[in-house]
Amino acid sequence: MKPNKTCAIMADIKKRDGLLPLTSRRPVSLLPFNGMYRMIDFPLSNIKDAKINSLFLIFNQGMTQSVIDHIGGGKEWDLNSLPNRFFMHFYQEANDLVDDDIHYYDSIIEYIEKSNSEFTLFIGNKMLFNMGFDELISYHKTHRKDITVAYKKMPTSEMTLDDLAIDQDNNHLVTNASICHLEPYNNEIKDLYMNVAVVNSEWLLAELKKRKTNDGLVRVEDIIREAMTKVRTWGYEYTGFLGNIHDINSYYQANMDMLEVANYSSLFDEDKTVYMKNIDEVPTFHASSSDVTHSQVASGCLIYGKVHHSILSTKTKICEDAKVSHSILMSKTIVNQGATVEYAILDKNVVVDAGIRIIGTPDNPIVIKKNTHVTKDVVRREETIDERIILCS
Repeated sequence: MKPNKTCAIMADIKKRDGLLPLTSRRPVSLLPFNGMYRMIDFPLSNIKDAKINSLFLIFNQGMTQSVIDHIGGGKEWDLNSLPNRFFMHFYQEANDLVDDDIHYYDSIIEYIEKSNSEFTLFIGNKMLFNMGFDELISYHKTHRKDITVAYKKMPTSEMTLDDLAIDQDNNHLVTNASICHLEPYNNEIKDLYMNVAVVNSEWLLAELKKRKTNDGLVRVEDIIREAMTKVRTWGYEYTGFLGNIHDINSYYQANMDMLEVANYSSLFDEDKTVYMKNIDEVPTFHASSSDVTHSQVASGCLIYGKVHHSILSTKTKICEDAKVSHSILMSKTIVNQGATVEYAILDKNVVVDAGIRIIGTPDNPIVIKKNTHVTKDVVRREETIDERIILCS
């Protein structure tokens, strides 16, 4: 292996049912964020800035279109430049596809061996952050042990049942890693493992080859999680904004957090540029009848009505006398005249008829699925609402 060289693996095959229907046809990392970005833009940008020129992406079969549409040739992240290379693997999960499990191992083993890198950076899904990977890798090099994991101090109330909280000694050596559902569910501050780690490539290769001979699939992220208490593992503290996006509420809240200056500045650090897919759009048009407050509006929108404390993606249209507040509207959404949208997430290409009300609650926003034409009110109260409107086109 070439000394000091690092390759990267980004894995997004762990499904998050709590994010349905937003992830029914897109992986978690391809979720839109803050009106202009996708979640994957952040780690791709961090990889670019760290000058890591070899990347292996893993997604579930069936998510191909959204991945290819967004990443394309990877120009925005310099993935198409001469010294840089990136590869994609689409994993088909099924109990009877033993050959595909073997192919999963073989493809990663082949990638690491051909990358000839001393270190491998692993990035899982669902964590939203903007980290200097070069600093993380440099920290790992000072120890040159098997694993260095990134963590963020978080209240346990913002952790999920499959998250890991780590304990460390005074030198940041990990002494324990426990599943969060074993901890009291309160606001106690714990060190949350961010599903980001740097490992020695030789160690990871040995683990992958060993697991390949066993029955069943053990993913790279699980290999690292299991190893934390068995091999010397060091903790690296990340202090910027972190969104632990595992369900609709956490996704909604992470977006709404960007309307607060402190959170926005913490994520969009001026020293850590976030690159995104180039979208050539005209500036947003604000009619004299429009009233936009405390919101972020992407380019290419037409605003005739009122928008408050909301995030609007490109080509969104808010018609006269329409009201949108505390909501996330994805691209090409149309809210027709006199309609009201409050505490809601409207996926791409949603059309809301004139006079219709879509009203959720701060703790339980309503989600309207992609390509839905909403023709009747969707109001969340204590009783259940018509799930067909939410989940069906």
